[in-house]
Amino acid sequence: MAAFVPMDSVLEDILDQARWAPSGDNTQPWRFEVRGPRQVVVHGHDTRTHCVYDLDGHPSQLSLGALLESMALVASSHGLRMQARRRGGMPDTLPTFDVRFMDEAGLAADPLTAFLRQRSVQRRRLSTRRLRASEKAALAASLPAGYSVLWFEGWQARWACARLMFDNARLRLTMPEAHKVHRDVIEWGARFSVDRIPDQALGVDPLTARLMRWIMQSWRRVDFFNTWLGGTLAPRLQMDLLPGMYCAAHFALLADAPPRQVDDYVAAGRAMQRFWLTATQLGLQLQPELTPLIFARYVRERRAFSRTDGMLEMAQELAAQTQALLGGEASERAVFLGRIGAGTPALARSLRRPLKDLLLPATEGQAHA
Repeated sequence: MAAFVPMDSVLEDILDQARWAPSGDNTQPWRFEVRGPRQVVVHGHDTRTHCVYDLDGHPSQLSLGALLESMALVASSHGLRMQARRRGGMPDTLPTFDVRFMDEAGLAADPLTAFLRQRSVQRRRLSTRRLRASEKAALAASLPAGYSVLWFEGWQARWACARLMFDNARLRLTMPEAHKVHRDVIEWGARFSVDRIPDQALGVDPLTARLMRWIMQSWRRVDFFNTWLGGTLAPRLQMDLLPGMYCAAHFALLADAPPRQVDDYVAAGRAMQRFWLTATQLGLQLQPELTPLIFARYVRERRAFSRTDGMLEMAQELAAQTQALLGGEASERAVFLGRIGAGTPALARSLRRPLKDLLLPATEGQAHA
């Protein structure tokens, strides 16, 4: 019979801190199977069966990369080096990693470890103070070999990015497939949520939040408000256009080569996590802006994402807009978009499931390995 393998305090600390890695809509697409004192299997999954933003699994793979990087960071504070290998023979929907931790003399603790729990998403307005040269240099230096950062600074560049997010939000908020996702991932009347996004972290005022809660109870209400009452305008202004203008800059993380395989996105997720944690270390706030990349990729790969008339045409226009902003060649190498700036940390945020809820029993025959 399958059984749980006891953890020592070191492995428990590694997993307990690593679970704070970011994931789309706080889905936490990972479970841990402890195999021994320094051995764990990370069972990943994606949300392609029910999330229109994850139809190819790549956003979930980014999150798994962030998780692995977080595990490596915490391990370093215990003088351990992490070795992670993706298991062959598993479907792309279930990326599985065999992870070992090994003693390494003289290994220095990575200072980014201290910011794993503090890192969060700030969806509200930020300072428009330009990033200092030292801040940009530290952020660029945080990226591993094979990655670079492209900045969008100044009023005109911020406006172009804000407009791109504002236009993408129209696609998101008028698509039935996206409504199902939004309905399920928001926890209403909450400041914190262990498995979803609390409504107080969305970046809208209380009146708009109450109206959104009522409208989103049914697609019929959503469609009526969108068609006749400009229902998308208030949330798009508050969650996309104004925050897009009120920040220091927008940025794109670029890989040297366009990502193609699972491992490419996992590696990109590790780079993303280091960049984000460095921003937190610098006292900066950050918000991901992934939807332009997601839908541009769907268009490029001719992936069907909606049965609603007009959605494909809208996505094609947005893909062209994204390509014009980033540049044709860079748009295919972009693995992450976001906005950044000085500001106060978010007062409402997603938390995480407790570690005990993320543990799986050891596979048959491995409980005492």
